[in-house]
This record gives sequence, C-alpha cells and structure tokens, in this order.
Amino acid sequence: MRYVIIGNSAAAIGCVEGIRAVDPAGSILLVSQEPYHTYSRPLISYLLQGKTDRERMKYRPDSFYDDHGVECRLGTAVTAVDPAAKEIVLEGGQRLPYDRLLCATGSQPFVPPMEGLDSVDKKFTFLSLDDALALERALTADSRVLIVGGGLIGLKCAEGIAGRCASITVVDLADRILMSILDAEAAALMQAHLETHGLVFHLGDSVSSFQEHRAQLQSGGTVDFDVLVLAVGVRPRTQLLAAAGAQIDRGIVTDANGLTSLPDIYAAGDCAASWDISSESRRVLALLPNAYMQGETAGRAMAGEPKPFNKAIPMNAIGFFGYHIITAGSYTGQAHVHSHGQDYKALFTQDDRLKGYILMGDVARAGIYTALIREQTPLSTVDFDLIMEKPQLMAFSRTDRIQKLGGAPC
Repeated sequence: MRYVIIGNSAAAIGCVEGIRAVDPAGSILLVSQEPYHTYSRPLISYLLQGKTDRERMKYRPDSFYDDHGVECRLGTAVTAVDPAAKEIVLEGGQRLPYDRLLCATGSQPFVPPMEGLDSVDKKFTFLSLDDALALERALTADSRVLIVGGGLIGLKCAEGIAGRCASITVVDLADRILMSILDAEAAALMQAHLETHGLVFHLGDSVSSFQEHRAQLQSGGTVDFDVLVLAVGVRPRTQLLAAAGAQIDRGIVTDANGLTSLPDIYAAGDCAASWDISSESRRVLALLPNAYMQGETAGRAMAGEPKPFNKAIPMNAIGFFGYHIITAGSYTGQAHVHSHGQDYKALFTQDDRLKGYILMGDVARAGIYTALIREQTPLSTVDFDLIMEKPQLMAFSRTDRIQKLGGAPC
C-alpha cells in the first residue's frame, strides 16, 4: 500500500500514527511546502515572546519520520492531484503515485483588497513559522505596530510582540474582540485586561486606505505605524482538491472517517469541513486537537480499519498575558452566567443538553463540561446546579462516576 500525505502539521502527524497503528509496512510519503520538521503552529507567538524556542516547538521528536518509516519531501509544493491516474503532481512536473491520499493542507491567511496596501513595505501575516520569523526581523524597540484583526491570531500576535515594540494598536470591524469565541461581557473583561498591557483598540471600525506609515480609518481617524500585521482571518486551503473535483462546502467535505467525495482521497485538519455535534452543522473546526484526531481517524481508515471520529466540537484553550480562556461547543439556547471579578462562566443549554460554554479566569475542570457536550449527556441525569457552580464528578450518578473513572458499573 502506498500512502501519500500532503502537509506536515497536526493532521498529517495524526495520519502517520493512525496508519502505523494498523499497517506497519506500507510506504508513507509525506510532502510539505514548508521546509521544517513538524512544529506546533500555536507556539509561534511564544517563540516571539521568548517563552519557547525552535527545538521545543517541534510537534514530534527529530527521529519521528525515521521511527515511523516516513519518506519526507519537505520544501516541496504539490501543484495538482489527479484522481483518475491516482497521482499527485509536484512543482516541476514530477508525478508520484498513491493508493490512498490524505490532503492536510491547512489554511491560509485571508487578506482582503485594501486601498494603498501595496504602499506598505513592512506588512506581515501571522500563521506560520516563516511569518513569525519575518515579523521578528522587522521589529525594533521603537516600532509602532498596527494589527488589523482582533481575533485569536491578531491578539496572540500582539501578546507575542508586546515586549519588543513601542506600541500596539488593534483595529477590528466587530464591536468586540475575540468575536468568534466570546460573548459581549467576556470580551469586555478581556479587552480591559489587554489594555492594562498597553494595547489600544479601535473597534467597530476598519481601515479605508493605507499610506506607507498611516492608516485612514472609516470613522475618520488615523493610525500611524511602522509595522503592519494583517490578521483579518484565514481560509481553508481547498484549491488542490477543488480542482480535482472534490465537494467543497467552505472546507473539503468529509465523512466521519475523513473520506472526501473522491475515491481513496481523505482530508483532515483546517482544510476540511466536518460535522460539529454541538451545532448539528458542517463546519471547519480549525483547532489543533481536532486536526490531530481527524488525521488519526483518516489514517486508520486509509489502512483498512475505520474508527470514525464523530464527536467533533469547536474548542479553544488559550490565554493572554496570564488571563486564561477555555471555550467549547455552540452558544445556542439558554445562557447560565456567573461572573465575579475576572472569573467568568457562561453555560449554554438547549433540549436538556449542554451545547457550549465560556470559561475565563478560573478554568479548572473544564473537561467535565466538554465531556457533557461530546457525550450529549441529558442534563436531567446529572446535578446541573452543582455542575454549574463547580464542575465535579459528584454531580453524576454512581454508575457514571465509576465509568468515568475507568471502572465497570456494579
């Protein structure tokens, strides 16, 4: 069996390990446009902070590829997939055969057309190691940095460079920061925290045009800057399989085993659209843990022993300057909110199920809430008032407690 994997991040590594759990002998070829050993993308901001280094960013040990019998072609782009011939095409025209193929191409920065953007010399995105290294080279202690985008990527960038520049201004069209994961009250708490670390926000506003060192805002104001970071959003890299005829619905459409609409071609990670059980909809769940699990699932299926992954939900565990957030699921239904100082909790329930949650500050035992969502546990079978106040196993029935602790019911 000839396995080919396009990509080298979490989904690709999950696929390698999924294949090898079933098939110790088949050949695995991994092709990646990036020239680096597999690394954890969420750590690029910590690299700029000095909290980690290139060695500790590695997602697996140096020996990983050899240990798993993987042939690597790093720094090599795939330009096409030919499902009829069961071949991939590399830059330069070389064609390589496959029996089973995984597309784990991830996502790419979205840069909307903006008047005058070409006049800005020092402009960057913030999604890859190369992005972080290029930004690092451009920064000085006197740099005034403008970040367009107040979401996860933009704010992690801000945290990463806060000690390396003179000022940071964030502009976002939304009326609050972290629009995709926080409600209004939680966002206000986080914004106040970030402002104590020197960040300046222009929300509900956007850039109408750029000059080399000045941004003209729609509101009429201006922001002077030396370095520009564009963190408006990301888009799944679907081009290869879209051109090959795969079904696309924002991401590459897959089933619970990662199989696309094309025979023997699978997709996983940020390029793939999968079923979100919390919202009961197909979504791109651009999260490292989901990417790994999708990749592992695809690998097992590619090797002939399917083990479907059908409990995917959106989830984020992140912090900014020591203020921690964990969120999961969908914010539909009735909101149950507890707020005290910097501790904030919102649980969202509908149809006797926990659909989602937001935790800030005290994020202990968030895994209990996550399990309730993934297992779709009826809330009528647990002590929800106790779980709302303080998540703990005592809120579950005796049988459920035994099972969650790894035992068998009496």
